Amino acid sequence: MKPTKTVIITGTSRGIGFELVHLFAHAGYAVLALSRNAKPVSNLNFENITALSFDLNKTEDYERVTAFVEKEWSHVDILINNAGTLLNKPFSDTTFEDFQQVYNTNVFGVAELTRHMIPFMSKSGHVVTISSMGGVQGSVKFPGLAAYSSSKGAVISLTELLAEEYKETGPSFNVLALGAVQTEMLEEAFPGYEAPNTAAQMGAYIFEFSKTGQQFYNGKLLQISSSTP
Repeated sequence: MKPTKTVIITGTSRGIGFELVHLFAHAGYAVLALSRNAKPVSNLNFENITALSFDLNKTEDYERVTAFVEKEWSHVDILINNAGTLLNKPFSDTTFEDFQQVYNTNVFGVAELTRHMIPFMSKSGHVVTISSMGGVQGSVKFPGLAAYSSSKGAVISLTELLAEEYKETGPSFNVLALGAVQTEMLEEAFPGYEAPNTAAQMGAYIFEFSKTGQQFYNGKLLQISSSTP
């Protein structure tokens, strides 16, 4: 029997992605959790969660996800592009390979997984991509984040473009630019920094927005940050 409500979430081994898996599973969704390290989610022991080891840089992994959806689900209601990599490095030391690695995950991977999943999504479907306030034009910028923040700016434009291209058929596309969230990734990039929001708090917001935001928004950037301006 095919599930009635389905969600795919990337970057689920820790942080916000891990919180989202819990929330959607408790809400009765069939959850496909994608992460290079599938073990943390596999250990949750929910019947409605499938955890697959998934690398955004491997073509065969996209094909494996597509095959799973075709066989087990036949449709996707929500896709949350949450996986990301953060590089904090002076620009003078940031190599071509550094930029390539960041963009492979934060931009090209988002585009490729979305492209594979759109055929399974209806007019009411919702693609939510997680960006950063650092990628918002006119926001405060920080040294060392040239590759990361510019990649997060790229997925904002990508979201606007896809919303226009698929506005007649759906799904809807929206992007959330998050302020600082207390995650392991943030701690690795900025040791000692204390963010105003936890992964659980941000996960709860994204959970609700992913379910209903497409009723009100399409092709929109929402800034999820309490800082001013």
